[in-house]
Amino acid sequence: MEAVRETTDWGDVNCPNHTYLLDGTKLVAYIKAGETVPFYFKNPIKGFDVRRRTFEKLKTNPFKAVAVEKDVIKVAGSKGSVYEVDVDAKTCTCPGFQFRGDCKHIKEHIQ
Repeated sequence: MEAVRETTDWGDVNCPNHTYLLDGTKLVAYIKAGETVPFYFKNPIKGFDVRRRTFEKLKTNPFKAVAVEKDVIKVAGSKGSVYEVDVDAKTCTCPGFQFRGDCKHIKEHIQ
């Protein structure tokens, strides 16, 4: 993956240049101009259009310090629904966890 900062001169048009995290031609995340917190896409955007734009490759990747891979496990509920257990946050998307703050999925999948 590669971090790049847009350096396009837009002329009279007021269009800010952002910082992007690219995986080949896929846009994985970006940081808005003037900000430091990245926004990660759930699904990378394929075919990120770079036509008529200029970029500089960054020596220091600002995304590495904050990029955290979530460890999420999909589990089947007793009635066939599929829920997501976030191992790091110790949360579950099932109704029991939403109501009580605890559930059997957490107990089964997190030691």
